[in-house]
Amino acid sequence: MFGIGSTELIVILVVALIVLGPKKLPGIARSVGKALGEFRRAATDVKQTIEREVEQVEVREKKKSAEKAVSKEPEDVKQSAEQGKAGDE
Repeated sequence: MFGIGSTELIVILVVALIVLGPKKLPGIARSVGKALGEFRRAATDVKQTIEREVEQVEVREKKKSAEKAVSKEPEDVKQSAEQGKAGDE
């Protein structure tokens, strides 16, 4: 889980039972579980947002490179035509 083995987890639970008592332990465990769940959801949301942003940046870069290639194409065609005419003469 967090690099904690089963033996360490049992020791932590026994210490928590002794310190907090059997009446408070279930409520605290429930609160900790909810907090961890919310943290995981928030972390997943942040990860997905970052991935979407990266994809958008990649799409923009591809679009720019495609636009550059298309804008250079007429010049290349014109140069090729001029070279073809020069070769005919």
